[in-house]
Amino acid sequence: MQAIKPSQLLALLVKAIPAKMPVLITGKPGVGKTDIVSAACAEAKADLKIAHPAVEDPTDSKGMPWVTNGKAEFIPFGDLRALIEAKRPTVCFLDDLGQASPAVQAARMQLVLSRRVNGHKVSDHVVFLAATNRRQDRAGVQGLLEPLKSRFGTIVELEACPVDWRAWAAAAGIAAEVIAFIAFRPEHLSNFQPTSDMTNSPCPRTWARVSDILALDLPPDLILPAVQGAVGDAVAGEFVGFLRIWQNMVSPDLVLTTPDTAPIPDEPSALWALMGALGHRVRKDSLGRFFRYLERLNSGGHGAFVALAHQLATGRDKSLTNTPAYVKAMSGPIGQLLLGA
Repeated sequence: MQAIKPSQLLALLVKAIPAKMPVLITGKPGVGKTDIVSAACAEAKADLKIAHPAVEDPTDSKGMPWVTNGKAEFIPFGDLRALIEAKRPTVCFLDDLGQASPAVQAARMQLVLSRRVNGHKVSDHVVFLAATNRRQDRAGVQGLLEPLKSRFGTIVELEACPVDWRAWAAAAGIAAEVIAFIAFRPEHLSNFQPTSDMTNSPCPRTWARVSDILALDLPPDLILPAVQGAVGDAVAGEFVGFLRIWQNMVSPDLVLTTPDTAPIPDEPSALWALMGALGHRVRKDSLGRFFRYLERLNSGGHGAFVALAHQLATGRDKSLTNTPAYVKAMSGPIGQLLLGA
């Protein structure tokens, strides 16, 4: 199966939700499946209800057995009742479906295909999406019942993409240091290694946790062990080394104040760090000076760094694109570079 990028999955789901096509998403833990489903619902203007079949009982999908007027029936409750009574587009997202017991999977099977269970019909406004890790991920996945798999219109595997992740991270407020490091070493974005040891691997989810760790403003001697606990020993050491470069780089405030004379670093790692800081720091009133510095970089053959700074700045604040300074930059060499890229 050919894996798809987060931006491709988002485009697929935005089309599938209005068409009521059930989609099953597979992939490594922490790759961003739930976040993308949430973003797709927002773009498709659909409500989102997240179910966790791994901790459900079959009655959650079938209704509670009850006796009314001497007759036995199943009474819907909770999320099932909400799906029956939905009055607007609604996504029922079955998260970690592969961890559910066969009995729970069988109960969900009726809902996904026939949209009816025990005499209760799911609203026509509802569409089912689901996600699961893979069996080799050691995430407690035993597999899916074959009839349940065939209920989905398509099964797609999601893989991490550094370019897509940087765009998401800039908009989500992830620390500029983390974004710059992943731009510098994109191979470290996702290297999930299943293990029974009490260690983590680098993946989009754990890099977001590193951003949270940096926000704690820990003493220097605590940063390395805390980051090791988030992404593992080897990558943590490299990241903390990158932080030292970040702390000693050319001042982004100097660049945004005197772009025509501010130094241009010689080391690629220092350039990655500086572009991350500039993309995080630039505002509308400094955008013209920001682009003047990028023009100097472009003239020096550093087009990849120009593209990174542009992506991070506009990903963080899309309103920057509605300014005279931006329009002017796009009509010159910077615009030619970005359009060519």
